[in-house]
Amino acid sequence: MQTPVILIVEDEDVTRLNLVSLFEAEGHKVIEAIDGDDMHEKLTANDDVNCVIMDINLPGRNGLILARELRQKKNVGLIFLTGRDNDVDRILGLEIGADDYVTKPFNPRELTIRVRNLISRTGSTPEESAIDSNGVITFNGWELDENSRCLTSPTGESKRLPKGEYRALRLMLDSPGRIFSREQLIKHMTGRELRANDRTVDVTIRRIRKHFETDNNTPELISTIHGEGYRFIGKIDNTQP
Repeated sequence: MQTPVILIVEDEDVTRLNLVSLFEAEGHKVIEAIDGDDMHEKLTANDDVNCVIMDINLPGRNGLILARELRQKKNVGLIFLTGRDNDVDRILGLEIGADDYVTKPFNPRELTIRVRNLISRTGSTPEESAIDSNGVITFNGWELDENSRCLTSPTGESKRLPKGEYRALRLMLDSPGRIFSREQLIKHMTGRELRANDRTVDVTIRRIRKHFETDNNTPELISTIHGEGYRFIGKIDNTQP
């Protein structure tokens, strides 16, 4: 397997150098950036980056703004590593499309495990990115392309889903009508266990539903089963191999 490449976007020198040492010791290739402009330059020069670890408090454009820019340009894993530990920032970061959110001070071993799981289980390496390339799933007039992760509406409007949204929706499309617990969904989405007060699954489901709500003629496709989880209640029209 190709050596994973990690881009660390952190303006605080000691923290950045510690992260570089940590992940180089794990066998990763590590690239450094200190702000948004530097991040974009490094991404342009290195198209094999698998994961970006980014602080929110950065000079110039903050990490939340940079995450939006990143999601518009590149398919790459994203973890926020920040001292901002309030629920508003955490939920906003996940809504923007971050795959995980870790607060400082952090446990180095835990962070390396999260990064390894993100790279290995969410298709962030070139070899893994083609695993789900089996065709197009059509449901209620919508189409989900398993190769590009593009969701296309009945009116032809197409949007590429972040990996977390894609994996949650894809799992439910595989078994329409089946109830998936939050524990099952987050394990499939991120490879980690559900933590206390973790709203990652709820935020992801809300983001998926927003795609469908743009069409007033489309019924609710994902149902909340209180106390149990979520299930897809639409109709799978066809699956093309």
